[in-house]
Amino acid sequence: MAVVLPPPERRFFRFHGRDSGHSNLAKALQGSSYPVAFDLSTSISAFPRTIRMISVGSSLPTSGIRLSVAPHKTIEREREKKLCIGGTSSENQSQQKISGQMEAVPKVSSASSSLILTAGASGRVTALFTLQALRSLLVLVNSFLLLLLFPFQLRKRSIAVEKPKEEKRELSSHRKSGGSVMRVPAAMLQRRNSTPVCSAVVSDDQQGPTRRALAIKRVEQDIDDNSIREFLFFLTARGDTLFTQSWTPVSVKVRGLVILLHGLNEHSGRYSNFAKKLNANGYKVYGMDWMGHGGSDGLHAYVHSLDEAVDDMKQFLEKVLAENPGLPCFLFGHSTGGAIIVKAVLDSKVKCSVDGMVLTSPAIRVQPSHPIFSILAPVFSFFLPKFQFSAANKAGGLPVSRDPEALVAKYSDPLVFTGSIRVRTGYEILRLSTYLQQNLVNITTPFLVMHGTADTVTDPEASEKLYEEASSTDKSIKLYEGFVHDLLFEPEPEREAVMQDIIDWLNSRLKI
Repeated sequence: MAVVLPPPERRFFRFHGRDSGHSNLAKALQGSSYPVAFDLSTSISAFPRTIRMISVGSSLPTSGIRLSVAPHKTIEREREKKLCIGGTSSENQSQQKISGQMEAVPKVSSASSSLILTAGASGRVTALFTLQALRSLLVLVNSFLLLLLFPFQLRKRSIAVEKPKEEKRELSSHRKSGGSVMRVPAAMLQRRNSTPVCSAVVSDDQQGPTRRALAIKRVEQDIDDNSIREFLFFLTARGDTLFTQSWTPVSVKVRGLVILLHGLNEHSGRYSNFAKKLNANGYKVYGMDWMGHGGSDGLHAYVHSLDEAVDDMKQFLEKVLAENPGLPCFLFGHSTGGAIIVKAVLDSKVKCSVDGMVLTSPAIRVQPSHPIFSILAPVFSFFLPKFQFSAANKAGGLPVSRDPEALVAKYSDPLVFTGSIRVRTGYEILRLSTYLQQNLVNITTPFLVMHGTADTVTDPEASEKLYEEASSTDKSIKLYEGFVHDLLFEPEPEREAVMQDIIDWLNSRLKI
């Protein structure tokens, strides 16, 4: 490589060191008409394998360049190799086979400034994380994640949705005499597509408005002479919209309130028959679809935080109590909904606001199908929260009812999620279960806990532990031999017996 140096009339060089390569450099510079001085008085040990070229001044300006040429350390074992500078003359071209390589660039700054340039290994910086090393690390991490994600399945669910004929911005809740109109934000409604087709594919992110439209339709179509069913949108502190509904008795005086919370993957509308049964006994019923369920916002069956569901429950309770002052209020929760209620009543403010709670098959103690899932859940819930963990489901499925018709009705309901549990949702249930296990002794609210002995979804022994360890002075437990998870959806005779047990417990605790 040719050397770029300042004009000859402005520079000359002095070389220090004892090395045959130095003479080559001197000859090269002499061949280029540069004045050169070569000094062999300095021991080469002082400048090991390094040639220092220092500009010196006589009558010329002292500004110039400073060069340091250091060979690769492998050349330390090959002292025969020489450093050279390529020139333009033909006699110097044969010397360019030596491994050294140097480029000099002049500085035009002041006399005190100098530029150090290096050639060979001294110009190489060995970075801890080079681009190539980072790429290799990324490939390794991806391979490890793919290995761990073998039991995961990512399913892009899509459903066929019938396009509405016209977009409505006013939704009505049917009453017995005339319909009252409820105004809702247009963002809550599914926008009309100009495509002239009868159906479209809806992605996961669009399922919230789709489910909401279906939940609204069911409320509007439910006309009963003894109950008034209405819906209302509830805005959380986070800005999410939750779908809520109520059942009000028509000809029976309201003696108390019941707020019900459904279980995982279902919705409050499934408990309409139970709510009407409570109406007949003088109870006004409110139901709330928690985040990611029923007609509420969010990806279907995805729960980012059950603590948020607990907070939503508290806010909804405040709203219901403000609308119905002076009436006793009871909480009803099934499965995971029961666990949410138990954590809510640990709050002293909620504890003072309710008169009791009824829990059916509560998820007080939940264990994964394999211990390894408890270890992996925190990690994957952070990196892959929405993945569906099919391996977490127990083999063969879990029976939730002994009534075939009830099973068909549940799993054919578009508002019921039938896919594998999402990673974050499962982790949140495990975390809530662990918290409740450590705080059962702090429960003082009156309660009735009910469980089927054949339940394989939640643990009946955990309900017994709740009954034994809770500090409540008013507590009851009912275990139903041979019953499974969904107690309110068992075959007809047993179903009625469970409902009546709940009503009897509520009636005995009314203050009016």
